[in-house]
Formats: sequence, structure tokens, C-alpha cells
Amino acid sequence: MTREIKIAAAAYKFDWFDDFEAYRAKLTRWVEAAADCDLLVFPEYGAMELASLGGREIAGDLEASLHEVARHEAARDALHIELAAQHGIHILAASGPYFAGSRPFNRAVLFGPEGRIGHQDKQIMTRFEREDWNVESAPGLRIFDTPVGKLGVLICYDSEFPLLARQLAEAGVEIILTPSCTDTVAGFNRVRIGAMARALESQCIVVHSPTVGTCDWNPAIDENRGTAAIYAPSDGFWPETGILAEGEMDRPGWVKARVDLEKVRQSREDGRVLPFAHWPESLSSEII
Repeated sequence: MTREIKIAAAAYKFDWFDDFEAYRAKLTRWVEAAADCDLLVFPEYGAMELASLGGREIAGDLEASLHEVARHEAARDALHIELAAQHGIHILAASGPYFAGSRPFNRAVLFGPEGRIGHQDKQIMTRFEREDWNVESAPGLRIFDTPVGKLGVLICYDSEFPLLARQLAEAGVEIILTPSCTDTVAGFNRVRIGAMARALESQCIVVHSPTVGTCDWNPAIDENRGTAAIYAPSDGFWPETGILAEGEMDRPGWVKARVDLEKVRQSREDGRVLPFAHWPESLSSEII
């Protein structure tokens, strides 16, 4: 028995847009380039390029840019709904600010062929988000039971906290989606190492989608480093490196891999090591 799907992770570069139609054209090209896949994952804060629609002054202001991006939420959702339906695919849209009150959350929305499935907000904020940008956390993890697998989302910094992934894994999640936005190689590697560790200990697939390249018109996304990748546990059922697919550093484009989700079950039940099953034993140890 196989439950094979094809996954695409984006290494996404920011662009300037003079109107929403230019954004529509870009996103359409990106989705068409990965329409041979079942699940597409875009990065954290990729929606911030919509700040360009407000002009240079607004796009260059940390606070004003958040509100400008949020202003286009309905149009952006409608476009993703249209593209997901047209191609019969699932898309985790690039995350962006969502205002439920005076301060925004960092929200990633999942779409499927039948429409909007739901959203996941970032759980733990970085120092920049807390101290400079005043973007807030919105505690609460969501599980998305879809035709392409049982999905969970850990946005960037969230991937560095194993207990978040453990909750998802215990709820049956097979694929963890990790969109990221990091401005240094060190930052990228923190997320990369976290993503690989979560794949190892939860014996699941982790999809890492970063922003890449430079952006001279907004200080929050001015430098972006990373490479897209799809990870698995190196437990005998997957590649020895734990890497199913990996792109080139800072090169925009899609990274794709075919994944048999039946192997996630096999890993958890009969891997050469069983960290998913043996996790509770780590909780019983004490310093003596």
C-alpha cells in the first residue's frame, strides 16, 4: 500500500508590484511551475511584498507596511482559492500580518481545491517581532486532516521548540510545514537544524520553505538567506541523510519530492530507532 504525494517547497524572492495584477501574475507563474505537485508550501512573511502596493513611503515603514499588507487579505485569499481549485492542489500561502485587534498575528493560511481550509498563527515570536515590530503570538496549534495527509504548521522560530512538534505528532500529524524568513545564514541554519530534528524525533516529513534574496524597500525583509528542502527521519525507511530534496543556497525556485506517507507509519512502528514511541521515556529521567 502506498499513499504517495508530491510536495513542492518554495525558495521565494520578494518583488516590487505597482498593482495587484502584477502580484496575481507572479503567484500564478509560481503555482503553475509546481502544478505537477499535490502540496505547495510558500514561506513566512512572503506576503510582505504586497506592502509595495502602498508606495515607497508606506512600504519602507515597519508599522505602515503591516497594515498595507493586511489590507489585501481578501484579494490574496481569493487568488489562492482560485489557483488551488484550478489546479486541484493544496497550498500553504506565504504568511503575513493578520489584525484581530490592535496588533497583528503572523498567520499562514492553508487552501485546498474546495477552498480555504484554515490557518495557523505563529506561536513564539522572535526578538525582532517582539521588540521592534510588535507582532504578537496567538497560542494554539491546529491540525489539518486533508487528502494529502495530516498536516501541521510550525512557522520559522516555532520549529526550534520540540514540544510544539511533539503535540502535532501525538495528534497524528504526518507532515509539518515550516515556512521561514531569516536574514542570516545562522538564522537559516537554526530553522534548518530545528526542522531536521523535528523530522528525526517525530519520525515525520518536514517541509522547509524560506525567503531568499535582498529587498531594498522594507527593513523587515531586507536580507533573506536560505534554501528550500524536504526532510525525513534517517531511520531506515528514508535517505541516510534525512534529506529528500534540497535546493541551492539563496537560489529562488521550487524544490520537489515524492513522498509515500505510508512510510511515516512504518517509521513510527518499525524504524531502526523509535524516538516517536520512546519519547515518554525522556520525560521520566531526572538529574541525580
